[in-house]
Amino acid sequence: MKAYIARKLLALPLILIGVSLLVFLAIRALPGDPARLMAGPEATQTAVDDMRTRLGLDRSLPAQYADFAYGAVRGDLGMSIKSKLPVVSEIGERLPYTIALAITSYLLAILVGVPAGMAGAIFRHRWPDQIVMLLAIAGASIANFWLALMAMNTFSVSLGWLPLLGATSWKSYILPSVSLAVLPMAIIARMTRSSMIEVLSQDYIRTARAKGVPAVTIYWSHALRNALLPIITIVGLNFGSLIGGAVVTESVFNWPGIGRLLVDAVRYRDYPVIQGVTLVAVTGVVVMNFLAEMLIAALNPRIRFD
Repeated sequence: MKAYIARKLLALPLILIGVSLLVFLAIRALPGDPARLMAGPEATQTAVDDMRTRLGLDRSLPAQYADFAYGAVRGDLGMSIKSKLPVVSEIGERLPYTIALAITSYLLAILVGVPAGMAGAIFRHRWPDQIVMLLAIAGASIANFWLALMAMNTFSVSLGWLPLLGATSWKSYILPSVSLAVLPMAIIARMTRSSMIEVLSQDYIRTARAKGVPAVTIYWSHALRNALLPIITIVGLNFGSLIGGAVVTESVFNWPGIGRLLVDAVRYRDYPVIQGVTLVAVTGVVVMNFLAEMLIAALNPRIRFD
């Protein structure tokens, strides 16, 4: 296990360097002139050229990337064009809200999706299974922003039970979390059902039943433990889609996270903020995938020797 972790840790910096390079090139490919934006629409060409020199945009791409990578390592992602504040401080102020929303949504998706998938497998081809599959298909098909708008209209505008916008209290987490959790919940439920059906057909499960082992012990202790590997893989790999959904959800609910910060930055062509938020989000996805691989390797020793 130590050798496996060491190999993965050695590969992690290379992956992060590749990710940072992709983010850097993608931002440079966006339309618009950052120097013109920072100098202002009324600035002369001389002022724009001076601004370009100050930003280092007149240098070669390798030199710009070296500055960007060195700054990122030191925790310096530049200054926001719009607010004139350090990008790191803006991200640091918004990131806790996004992390809290992501954790709440994922916990909700797992706590509902896993038991629902188990129920679908245990009652396969009967009405509980049909209900679970129907809801899973609907959850995977419904657009995230449409569900958020319908939830706002129903529970905030019509009934007045929950806050409409912002993050003012614990009640503010309910609608954004549910809206964001629906897609991963549907995926986890379907994956749990498929994995449980495969495990429940194994000989050792039939042997346990023949020995009179209680059904609860068979399902939760024997079957679920062996069905967890694909579920953990899906949970880890879907963190990226959760971050993508958070951008839409935070915009709809006016949530003060980095998703809304990114949308505002795109609107104002604030490329240092776009670059910084994208880098932080992609790095988070890479780290989550790494942790998922470590957990899978800990549960399945065969993976460590592949």
